Amino acid sequence: MDIETPPLASETIFHLGSFEVRNTLIMAWLAIAVVIVLALAARRTGYKMIPGRFQTFLEVILEGMFDFFDSIVGNRAQTRTFFPFVATIFLFLMIANWMGIFPGVGSVTIEGEHAGEVLALPIFRSMNADVNMTLAIALISVVATQLFGIAALGVLPYAGKYFVAPWRDPIGSFVGILEMVAECAKIISFSFRLFGNIFAGEVLLVVIGFLMPYLAPIPFLGLELFVGFVQALVFALLTLVFLKMAATAHGGHEHAA
Repeated sequence: MDIETPPLASETIFHLGSFEVRNTLIMAWLAIAVVIVLALAARRTGYKMIPGRFQTFLEVILEGMFDFFDSIVGNRAQTRTFFPFVATIFLFLMIANWMGIFPGVGSVTIEGEHAGEVLALPIFRSMNADVNMTLAIALISVVATQLFGIAALGVLPYAGKYFVAPWRDPIGSFVGILEMVAECAKIISFSFRLFGNIFAGEVLLVVIGFLMPYLAPIPFLGLELFVGFVQALVFALLTLVFLKMAATAHGGHEHAA
């Protein structure tokens, strides 16, 4: 009996008109639903002065994240600006990564067509095991970095990081070109780092479950929980660092609004 490792491409489960709904997209919707439910549950607490257990739990997590991010940014006002965006990315990716190892993910299937063949297609599959999903999040991160930078510095000062007249400053002009190349490289780096780690974990669990079922996969499930947390944290921290760099003018002097 051969080991059937997960394919690189996600599978289409059904169509909404001409729109293909893939198994990784379903997992993304479920992860979004979990984030929304947590936000609504936090909202219903009413932010009491004497918090209950759930509100205390959320406050401990969020305050710990805020203090950790603030130690990196080094500017409390900027941390307040960046925190909602970066914390949302972290929580969304972590929840999506952890949901990828739930029972039934990859094992609950329906019959469908994939790559011209009729196969048993998994209804649920880890969201970040599809490079299209990680590419979308990387684009959001990089585009948001540019928007935060423009909002902090202004359009012309921010554009001055990339476009420098070569007859005035040849070195600065060359550095600006390198900066633009680096922004494009961020998208590739973000996408394939997250995709590679999550897809490799998915393949690892399939192989271990095939070779030594039942008890042997348990330590690897714990490892995947840790990897899912670390990858979400790395993605969020890199986004935070890039936001800080984008919102800081050359010479380290921030634009006064």
